[in-house]
Amino acid sequence: QLQLVESGGGLVQAGGSLRLSCAASGRTFSRYGMAWFRQAPGKEREFVSGISWSGGITYVTDSVKGRFTISRDNAKNTVYLQMNSLKPEDTAVYYCAAAYLSTAQRLGVNPIDYWGQGTQVTVSS
Repeated sequence: QLQLVESGGGLVQAGGSLRLSCAASGRTFSRYGMAWFRQAPGKEREFVSGISWSGGITYVTDSVKGRFTISRDNAKNTVYLQMNSLKPEDTAVYYCAAAYLSTAQRLGVNPIDYWGQGTQVTVSS
C-alpha cells in the first residue's frame, strides 16, 4: 500500500517555474509507475506526465512537452515534476498517482491504484 503526499504548489507568474514533489510511504515504491495528473476548474482530470516503474522511460503530454520534466528518486520514495515556462492555462490542482508495474505512457489509461490529495498550482498572467 502507498500513501502519496504532494507538495510544492503555489502561486507563480507566467514564465516562472515550480517543482512539485510527491513523497510516498511504503516499501514497494520502486514497483509503481508514477504519474502527475491535473484538473482545472470545470474541466476533467488530465494526464500530464508519467514515469515507468523502472524509471527508464518517461512520457509528457503534448501541451507541456519541452516545459515539464518528470523524475523519480527511488531511494527517497519521491517523484518530481519540474515545471518551467508556466502559462496561465497550467493553473490546476495537480495530483500524484501510482499504478503497479505500469509503464510511462500506460499511466494515462491504466487504472490508478493510489492518488494523492492534490496541490494547487496557480499561474498569473
